[in-house]
This record gives sequence, structure tokens and C-alpha cells, in this order.
Amino acid sequence: MPYLSKIALNPRRRAAVSLLANPHRLHAAVLGGLATQPVTERVLWRLESNTPHRAEILVLTENRPSWQHLVEQAGWPDADGGQPLIADYAPLLQRLAVGREFAFRLTANPVQTVQRPVKPSEEQLQRMKNADTLEKRRGFRVAHRTAAQQLTWLLTRTERHGFTIPATDTVTTIDLDASTAAEAPAGPAPAVSLIARDILRFRKGKDGPRVTLSTATFQGRLRVTDPVALQATLLGGIGPAKGYGQGMLTLAPLLQEAPHG
Repeated sequence: MPYLSKIALNPRRRAAVSLLANPHRLHAAVLGGLATQPVTERVLWRLESNTPHRAEILVLTENRPSWQHLVEQAGWPDADGGQPLIADYAPLLQRLAVGREFAFRLTANPVQTVQRPVKPSEEQLQRMKNADTLEKRRGFRVAHRTAAQQLTWLLTRTERHGFTIPATDTVTTIDLDASTAAEAPAGPAPAVSLIARDILRFRKGKDGPRVTLSTATFQGRLRVTDPVALQATLLGGIGPAKGYGQGMLTLAPLLQEAPHG
């Protein structure tokens, strides 16, 4: 039985600052909320808000978690509103039906596969040097950098994940500049906005390799086309870098509800 949790962290506490600055550390802390170790189930999470006064993390787990360690170390242990919320996710999955529409939010790592990166990282240079024929043929993942590319990345993947994004009379918000405006998808505007973009840079461990992720947060309206596929998407995520807080799709009713949880 899947569970959706919301955990509030206090960004003014030292432990919270450390976790929020590094998705690798935050992922480890999230996995620490599950009793069965090592964790073998798929765990999705997303940093939902990160302000000087409050940060919230959404987490989707297969088994019921406990977040007391996070609350005690980095939250508000005895304050009103400081306790995590844990909800049964099954009722939402049971409401999926062909043609039904939901509000949605997704933070993802839009990437493409190329045979040779234009500006390879140190890690990619080393991989190209040591790669065998099979790895060279598979290519390398590189990030989509522009807002238009990131929006197109999402729109070309919806059908395989069990939904479509219907058209709207409102102009799609993707914050294009003059250099990327020509890349915007033609035709009626889809009911989605690109509300945030970021580049995350951190290390995997104290002396581990550097990681750079381009992230995009989408918000809008979707229509269910394949309930089974969409359920798998909700439980399994979209795109790479799921261990770093990417790929978690969340739904909410359209009427009087915020599309994030």
C-alpha cells in the first residue's frame, strides 16, 4: 500500500541547511524513514518549497514510513504544524479513469541522449576515453537547457505515461527569451506552465564526484488516457535522477485545489 508524506523542515536549523543544500544527503535521510534496510522499494520525493522560513518535502513510499528522525534533527519537534502528514495513496490511484482530468505538478530532469556531448563534463570525458563499443553506441545523457526544450521533452512523453495535456485558450507560460522563442511548440497552447527552472550542483559524498542537474517544474492540467500506465507513472516517476528528488508526478482535483499533493 503506497503512502504520500509531507514533512516540514526548519531551514534555520543546521541539519536542515545541510540536507537542503545537497540532494544526495537528503535522499539518504529520506531512505532512513523506512524500517526495512537496505531499501529496495522505489522511493520518490520532491522538495516542494524551500524558503528562509519553511521547507517541505513530499515523499512517496510503498511501505508506511516514520519521519521522526527528520523532525527531531531538522524540523519543529514540538511545534504546532511540525508533525509530518502521512496519507494512504490508494484512494487517488483508484480514482484514475479514462477521460478524467486532474491538476498536476512535476519536477523533473529533462535530458536527451547524444553520441558526443558538445561540452562534456570531466566524468563524461573519462567515460568517453574508457568506453567500450557498446557504451559508445548507447550515447550520453545531456540536459535540455532551454525552457522550450524542457517543455517539449514533457509533451513528447505524456502518452507513454498514460495521459495527455489538453489544449487551453491561455497562452502557455514557459518564460522564453528571444533566443528560444522559435523553439516553442506550434499549435494550440497546452494546459501547462513551466513555473521554475534550476541547476543543482552538489557532491555525492564528501570526496565524491560532482553532480550537475538541470531541473524544471511543470504545473498544469492532464487528462487520463491509460489508468494502468498512469498509475505506474505515479508510483515510478518520470525521467532520470529520481534519487535526487526528480520525476515525482503528483495529482489533485481540479476544483478549488492546488496541484501539488
